[in-house]
Amino acid sequence: MHPRIEDYALIGDEQTAALVGRDGSVDWLCLPRFDSGACFAKLLGDEENGHWRIAPKGANGRCTRRAYRPNTLVLDTEWDTDEGSVRVTDLMPQRDRAPDLVRVVEGTGGRVTLQSTLRLRFDYGSIVPWMRRSDGHYVAVAGPDSVWLRSEPAVRTWGEDRGTHAEFTVEEGERVAFVLTWHPSHAPRPPLVDPYEALDASVGDWQAWAKRCRYDGPYRDAVVRSLITLKALTYKPTGGIVAAPTTSLPEELGGVRNWDYRYCWLRDSTLTLNVGLSAGYRKEAEAWRDWLVRAVAGDPADLQIMYGLAGERRLPEWEVPWLPGFAGSSPVRIGNQAVNQLQLDVYGEVMDTLALARDAGLPARPHMWAIQAALVEWLRSAWRQPDEGLWEVRGGRRQFVHSKVMVWVAADRAVRALEENPELPGDLNGWRTLRDEVHDEVCEKGYDAERNTFTQYYGSRELDASLLLIPRVGFLPADDPRVLGTVDAVRAELSHGGFMRRYSAEETVVDGLPGGEGTFLVCSFWLADALHMAGRTEEARELFERLVGLANDVGLLSEEYDPVAGRQLGNFPQAFSHIGLVNTALALFGGGTAG
Repeated sequence: MHPRIEDYALIGDEQTAALVGRDGSVDWLCLPRFDSGACFAKLLGDEENGHWRIAPKGANGRCTRRAYRPNTLVLDTEWDTDEGSVRVTDLMPQRDRAPDLVRVVEGTGGRVTLQSTLRLRFDYGSIVPWMRRSDGHYVAVAGPDSVWLRSEPAVRTWGEDRGTHAEFTVEEGERVAFVLTWHPSHAPRPPLVDPYEALDASVGDWQAWAKRCRYDGPYRDAVVRSLITLKALTYKPTGGIVAAPTTSLPEELGGVRNWDYRYCWLRDSTLTLNVGLSAGYRKEAEAWRDWLVRAVAGDPADLQIMYGLAGERRLPEWEVPWLPGFAGSSPVRIGNQAVNQLQLDVYGEVMDTLALARDAGLPARPHMWAIQAALVEWLRSAWRQPDEGLWEVRGGRRQFVHSKVMVWVAADRAVRALEENPELPGDLNGWRTLRDEVHDEVCEKGYDAERNTFTQYYGSRELDASLLLIPRVGFLPADDPRVLGTVDAVRAELSHGGFMRRYSAEETVVDGLPGGEGTFLVCSFWLADALHMAGRTEEARELFERLVGLANDVGLLSEEYDPVAGRQLGNFPQAFSHIGLVNTALALFGGGTAG
């Protein structure tokens, strides 16, 4: 039986991440970065595509229980057997020169025999490395990659069936550690970490970081878990935050909507910054803002919707023919073709983010205002173009209402900046005119007066969950009759099992893809925000509580949820979902606003 997406837990070192299943198997790990080739790809294939399982001998199924150490990303997986009980603790300590995966086995009762099975497969499960012994280590080498496996001297390890195996016994109080270390194959082996010191340091570091959280309202545990997850999805060297650490987890089991999310999207920028600033993580918020400024620098016409971890622009998409996909959902995609799309809303996201940073008093960076002014000037001549919209549709461009609303946001934030800072250079009157023109056109062409709702794109009768953002960005007040009508219409037409779809399930013309998908969790958080802003706070809180209840046993959310099958869908864990959770909690219980 294939595991569910929610069967996995996350560990990471803020440069890459691994997914650990309930059965004690590490089924996904890309080294040395989030976007590198996977050396464990069982998640999208089978055992021969790479994995590392440590579990009691004969344990073929799930563990008895598992949990993170409080306020950390250190995972404890426990089994109770007829012979005794045992705990496997998984972590990726903050790296010095190389990434390490540390697995500590501890007997907690009786005497338990365990087995370790390691199959390394570089390049997304396609390359079997050459294994050799060196100084008591197993060393795997293939092309540019080298991995060293170290264990206790008393652990008997051997090679068989193109894997590395071990069998050992622990009694109560005994500990056995394994360390897997990657480094470039042409470079010397990096210094060895002490696994027990790394465990203690990781617990201390994460707990000290979590203490900085300023939120102290209801559901604090869920908020802190979301913040830790967002921290884990941060690429520490640059401050960029990946949308998810995985690729190609399906939006529909057996479907084709399988995308690579190991990159940094501009659409997440404002809410990400708001999370950092509102929850007490100013340093992280500033690092994200600085990544954004570096990434978008250049010709405004070349602004992309996403970038690589360091701001890379070329993210070519290709399909992996040797991986069958999660639960047979193919194709498996690497890279993301949507990087080449025109999405006008990202101009508004950038301007809104930098306005929020300015209002929060983050120190300015050289040329930051010049970049913003250039973006708005480009919009003056380009804003009437159709685009692919924030959902990155592949069925052709449309005049998407959300895109136009975000163009209005770009102009509005520029006007506000000049009004509040007269020393800044810019065309105040011209930008006011742009703002008014966009607002008038959206209200005329993007609004269906007969149904009292804004629509997905000009002339359409379809709706879109992104319309719920209209009051949050300030395009219209939350109590405007057109906004109230839109909230009710979107909720009535896009609700599925009590949660929100992005848009109509039958709308394949605009979407350009066959099949369906689950409900989008971030859209459901947007609905809670809109209800709260409209004064319907009890409804908003009830929805928020149900959304928090969708998290798996260790508090993680994917991109989507299938309310019929009762399972998570899409890439996992998803930054946007956790950003939505924190922002909605701050709005409902933290005395702030959603965004």
